[in-house]
Amino acid sequence: MRWQRGRRSLNIEDRRGIGGPAVAAGGGIGGFILVLVAMLLGIDPSFILPQGGPPPAVPPPSVGDQHEALVDFVSVVLADTEDTWKPLFQEIGRPYQEPKLVLFRNQVNSACGLAQAAVGPFYCPADQKVYIDLSFYQELRTRHNAPGDFAQAYVIAHEIGHHVQTLLGISQQVQRAKGRVNQRDANQLSVRQELQADCYAGIWAHHADRARNILEAGDIEEALKAASQIGDDTLQKQAQGYVVPDSFTHGSSAQRVRWFKRGLQTGEMNQCDTFSPPQV
Repeated sequence: MRWQRGRRSLNIEDRRGIGGPAVAAGGGIGGFILVLVAMLLGIDPSFILPQGGPPPAVPPPSVGDQHEALVDFVSVVLADTEDTWKPLFQEIGRPYQEPKLVLFRNQVNSACGLAQAAVGPFYCPADQKVYIDLSFYQELRTRHNAPGDFAQAYVIAHEIGHHVQTLLGISQQVQRAKGRVNQRDANQLSVRQELQADCYAGIWAHHADRARNILEAGDIEEALKAASQIGDDTLQKQAQGYVVPDSFTHGSSAQRVRWFKRGLQTGEMNQCDTFSPPQV
């Protein structure tokens, strides 16, 4: 991915100097499964995040922090999403409100609760911020076998997709609808919401490459592999050896790949309607 010459975003909030020791989210195999399924958590993660006060302070990161190159990368990708979504929102007569991206270590306080790094990157609609512990990228590369800078960019673009949903009022509609249905149907709504965020991530890639020529050979394959590796079916097989489709909250590997590709190929927001089709 050609990113080094890109603009750096001013919307980075670095909280890596504030944090405590990592705490496992839940215990036993149930907690492990919860953490896996929560990877790339999107809308309102507070229902699995423990509530609590501010974490104890720890010394700030050293100058030679190995993550500093990733901080630069994340800043460029965030700026690129800003440059992509602003004109797209102008086309539909809406202002695009730039979200903040919060960097943290181990745990962080958000408006959605106290989050552990184990839940992975997430978007909190209550404060319209994306949260990421950069150590997740090592997990993506090793545990999920999805290396590459464009795979890393896809993670951010997916969370920004949830921000787009919030600005459009989609997230709020989904949350209200969940309150009127059973758990199985609520899970299906979550799946459709996550798949739409994948499609929006594809839209970002489509327009960013057309405008700024960011894609190199193999980049699309990196993103598709990342989408495939974090499908609910793949994660459940890894965690428990079998799949329970009714419990899916993010979509299968095939679904995530299909919707990312739709956004990538069309670049059109109206092609990302995951709520109308009987099957996604």
